[in-house]
Amino acid sequence: MEHAPTGRDPRSVLDHQALRALLDAQRDRIGVYARTHAPRPRPAAPAAPAATPPEPVPAPVQELLDALPTAAILVTPVVGADGRITDFLYLAQNTRAVAYSRAHVPAASVPGWSGPVRLFDRFPLLEDTGLPRMLADAHHERAPQGPESVEWFIPRAEGPPARLSDDVIVAPCGDHLLVTWEPGHRVRMAVAAQKLVRTCWAEWNVADGTVAPSLGFGHVLGLAPGVPAPADLLGLADLLAPASLPELYRLLYEVFLRKRRAECALRLGGGHPRVVRVVAEPVRPRGGPVWAVRAVLVDVTDDTRRRARAEAAGAEARRQRARAEALGELAGALRDAVLPRSPGTLTAYGIDTAVVYRPDSTASGVGGDWYKARRLPGGRLLLALGDARGHGLEAVTLMAKLRYALTGLAYTDAPVESLTHWLNDMACDDGIESTATAVIARYHPELGVLRWTCAGHPLPVLLRAGRAAPLPAPPGGPGLTLGVLPDQSYAAAETPLAPDDIVLFYSDGLVERRDTDPDEDTGRLLDAAEGVLRDHPAVRDHAGLQAYADALMARLDGPHRSDDVTLLALRRTGP
Repeated sequence: MEHAPTGRDPRSVLDHQALRALLDAQRDRIGVYARTHAPRPRPAAPAAPAATPPEPVPAPVQELLDALPTAAILVTPVVGADGRITDFLYLAQNTRAVAYSRAHVPAASVPGWSGPVRLFDRFPLLEDTGLPRMLADAHHERAPQGPESVEWFIPRAEGPPARLSDDVIVAPCGDHLLVTWEPGHRVRMAVAAQKLVRTCWAEWNVADGTVAPSLGFGHVLGLAPGVPAPADLLGLADLLAPASLPELYRLLYEVFLRKRRAECALRLGGGHPRVVRVVAEPVRPRGGPVWAVRAVLVDVTDDTRRRARAEAAGAEARRQRARAEALGELAGALRDAVLPRSPGTLTAYGIDTAVVYRPDSTASGVGGDWYKARRLPGGRLLLALGDARGHGLEAVTLMAKLRYALTGLAYTDAPVESLTHWLNDMACDDGIESTATAVIARYHPELGVLRWTCAGHPLPVLLRAGRAAPLPAPPGGPGLTLGVLPDQSYAAAETPLAPDDIVLFYSDGLVERRDTDPDEDTGRLLDAAEGVLRDHPAVRDHAGLQAYADALMARLDGPHRSDDVTLLALRRTGP
């Protein structure tokens, strides 16, 4: 059982085990493939070549092979009477081939060298590669073949097979064929790396106007396969969008005349323009002029586009923030103009009031909450609190319409049922988005009675003798939200108030939280109302009532609130 390294967290251990299982499963797949493609028995060699073994390679030839800087073997074709090649014999190998075999060929998987042998008896799986074709073409055409990538594997008696990947060249050498190779993955990895990271390099020789590019040069410049790279710096300039020519000129000015490193971004022309970052340096003899420009080019098209999108998104965010701030300032100014900073005192008419307002900190800073507390002709008092739909300027605009309309309608001396009915029709005429909730009340000082209607709004709360409870809803229940359906009827409830009774009108932002139950919200309000009253028992004047309202708001307000909130507290002061 494998144990996790000390100090590694459990998630890291699981990830490490998953990675090990993935690698083990892939090794199993390779093993299955190797067994499926195991060497097949080859037919016996023709009798004639076996009866006439090839002559040993002369010592000078072997010395020449050993002098080669790459791994090499000498192969001779076996030609039949009809001139067709029937087999290839492996005659000799140089010291570098022996070293390559020791480094890459599994021990005991290939018999020890004892002289000439059939090539594909010694390495059966090479017969399924392009090597037989290269050998035949080099023999018949008397011309070198390759370099060409040859990939194959050698099975092991135990364990996974050994994979070999080489760039092979086959060249005629008298009656024989010289096969040389070197690990080809280095070149292919260099090309792949340039494509993966979209990077290349080149050196432009100014003296003769030539260029020595890397293998990935054309890929970075977006050239089609087979299209040659630009032969000189003017050819590179021809690939650029006209707007980038001044940048190329400034880069070459720094390199040629100031003899220092420079860099710039160049936009290529064409239907799908690319952006290439160029970093260049001068190449020159000591004290001499700049003979060449050596540069690294990186395709930064995707980075440029992401940066442009990020900048555009940032600019849009700043624009939206500025717009929100401007709307917030405008809405705030409108709210300050519409709503008094305090409702004023109505104690001469047997009622004291206190108001607390908290804006929505997550939106524009203002919302649609509104209230009204004023005396009407005849000594009656208008008390109302509402919540217009939405946030920002639109909500404040609707709030102002409703509040001013209510003030005007209240002077008709019509009952609160009619006031609510008319206010609903006005909201319906204003548009489908103009909805609002409200509690609209009249207090009759001579009777000590509060008559009120509810249009989709939270029911007021009565505090009497230290206990808090929601006021019973009007007959038939709360009415429909303002602005939903026209020509709605609203019923009024009558609540007698005793001296020192406190009634709380509030908007739903005071208690509503995301993912909470409305009954729990109401229960939390009632508990808080009673608890704060125990902490502030001296509610006998306006200062005491305001202190109570402030403390209740502080108790219920919190970071999870997602709406503006208004609390209007009224207390009966008269006998």
